[in-house]
Amino acid sequence: MGSALFDPLFGADRVAARLDDASWTAALVAVEVALSRAAAEHGIVPAAHAERIEAAAAELAVDPATLGMAAVEGGNPVIPLVRQLRAAVGDAGGSVHPGATSQDVMDTAAVLLVGWAGDVVLDDLRGAADAAARLAAQHRETPMIARTLGQHALPTTFGLVAAGWTAGLDRSRAALQRAVAALPVQFGGAAGTLAALHPHGPAVAESLARQLRLADAPPWHTERTRIGELAGALAVAAGACAKPATDVVLLAGTELGEVSEAAPGDSSSMPHKRNPIAAITARASARRAPGLAAILLAAADHEHQRAAGAWHAEWETLTDLLRATGGAAARLRVSLEGLTVHPDRMVANLALTSTETDTGHAADLVDRILAAR
Repeated sequence: MGSALFDPLFGADRVAARLDDASWTAALVAVEVALSRAAAEHGIVPAAHAERIEAAAAELAVDPATLGMAAVEGGNPVIPLVRQLRAAVGDAGGSVHPGATSQDVMDTAAVLLVGWAGDVVLDDLRGAADAAARLAAQHRETPMIARTLGQHALPTTFGLVAAGWTAGLDRSRAALQRAVAALPVQFGGAAGTLAALHPHGPAVAESLARQLRLADAPPWHTERTRIGELAGALAVAAGACAKPATDVVLLAGTELGEVSEAAPGDSSSMPHKRNPIAAITARASARRAPGLAAILLAAADHEHQRAAGAWHAEWETLTDLLRATGGAAARLRVSLEGLTVHPDRMVANLALTSTETDTGHAADLVDRILAAR
């Protein structure tokens, strides 16, 4: 969960602001309001009731701590939230939550949160990729030694190294953007059959999706491949951030000295240290992502028509995964946007094992990679 102490350090503060308890409750309320409006479109509830629900929701004081304690009995916060909203609208209470089950609201709220937080993650991935592309263009012909299995190999250019970073970040960003955009509304009712609103259920679902600007789809209560695809895309994006972060940490080492960060970190006991701390914390955030993704993938076996535990395990895990990937992207962006390249050190290190400096072939590859963006 969010941490005022650690989120800034690991780059998650901006994305965490869209995943906190207040964001969760705002998303839950937004779904309930949109559902009442969607039902009113098809004559299932009075339009006047939907208007009262929307007005009451705007004034509703939802305390996350109180809601959380009230959620213990039923196992999710939707149940006490619906009670609170119904109490707020009096005789219009029957028009709150029409035809829905708790999972409809929780899943759709989670999709909203993914979209809100995803905008931040995608922006930082784009920023990191753009910074890498600038480095690639600026240093397309800057010679350096390639290293394989930790040893000197053949000459390359720093531009080609940075172009590789760019390609990975661009690919992972595109995949994540597709996964986020594909997440649909959830609306199936008690058993995923839309029985309570027959024959209007699909039409209400379509209206709900349109009001929330989400994709429409048949109910997917226990068919969780979309969550798995999102988890995979987030973990791959974290890995795409970890690659350049790892290279920066290694290239910034005292013995190599080929790059340095604009604002290196110091040491509490060694004043000579200039640690590439943005890259280091990007790596730290990225390291958490595969394990969190594994939890979501392991929870894909939702039994029958409603999962007992597997569904509940997704909520915090998903937000933690968004924070981990978002933190990795944010800290990598800081690292690359301020990265200083030291061509003199690259040439000196290259000379240890090679006198060759013809790197035109590498520069041509840089052009090819950047042209594909």
